[in-house]
Amino acid sequence: MEELRIEANGNLGPIDSSRIPRYAGVATYARLPRLDQVARADVTVVGVPFDSGVSYRPGARFGANHVREASRLLRPYNPAWDVSPFENIQVADAGDMAVNPFNINEAIDTIQQNALDLTAGGGKLVTLGGDHTIALPLLRAAAERAGGPIAMLHFDAHLDTWDTYFGAEYTHGTPFRRAVEEGILDTEAISHIGTRGPLYGKKDLDDDHRFGFGIVTSADVYYQGVLETVAKVRDRIGNRPLYISVDIDVLDPAHAPGTGTPEAGGITSRELLEIIRGFRGMNLVGADIVEVAPAYDHAELTGVAASHVAYELVTLMADNAVAGDRFGEANGYAAQALGQEARRPAGFAPAGKE
Repeated sequence: MEELRIEANGNLGPIDSSRIPRYAGVATYARLPRLDQVARADVTVVGVPFDSGVSYRPGARFGANHVREASRLLRPYNPAWDVSPFENIQVADAGDMAVNPFNINEAIDTIQQNALDLTAGGGKLVTLGGDHTIALPLLRAAAERAGGPIAMLHFDAHLDTWDTYFGAEYTHGTPFRRAVEEGILDTEAISHIGTRGPLYGKKDLDDDHRFGFGIVTSADVYYQGVLETVAKVRDRIGNRPLYISVDIDVLDPAHAPGTGTPEAGGITSRELLEIIRGFRGMNLVGADIVEVAPAYDHAELTGVAASHVAYELVTLMADNAVAGDRFGEANGYAAQALGQEARRPAGFAPAGKE
């Protein structure tokens, strides 16, 4: 079947959904070209079908393709940013890394090397997991490309800074403790967002504080709001090279049931998207979205949420490719609405007028 694609500014974009039905053809992320169909990629989307590090429900090894299928409905213009990301930069789907499901240490090494290979030309990665174990090798590669420790924002219900599970140092609950120990994170600029639920003990929080993590809980987001959350993050991280890791279980199970370790009381998909939109101008060097487990998903709720999270992250990278400093600029629907007193829903007349 002929691929009728949108092209702009020398960039090969998604298949034109006004001419080819969305449900037809091979599923790449957002119906974008494969990496082998373009001469270069400013941003590469890649899957890592690995879930041998999980401690509860498996299935995230099937997450990347589930997100790709759910991304068929994405469109090329993002009105929250006034940006057409696939026009600004070349984005391509590299398919999936082939990693050993029976040997975690070998899998970690493979992911790190593949990440370095995919960014050798100066491009950036948005990675679809996979369980959260994969964040460690991705952070290693990102720090190597950045030439030193990097800032990190970690969206998750859980801390993922525990020491071991059953004596294993490398699991989906340990990547950020290992990253701190290895010196690849800038410990003055690391934070969790959306954490909640029971812990093993107060020591978990004490350890986390000792590592340097700031914590914005899901309750903080609820009580203080999106804009305050964004302001805290921008103040803490500034323009440092930033990696964002999103465990989809940061969302309440009402918004993301398809995940391995769900916790009640999470943030909404609207809050997560608006927080990311508030990072306009921040120096995003890489990102991942992990722990999508389609066996527990229904109506593609989790896949749709994850596909939109990836879209906002790609848009941030694309927006940064345009000349000009937009650090801290109001962005996102909430910020726009609050910044414009005269803004009203369509069909509502100003007070005192018919």
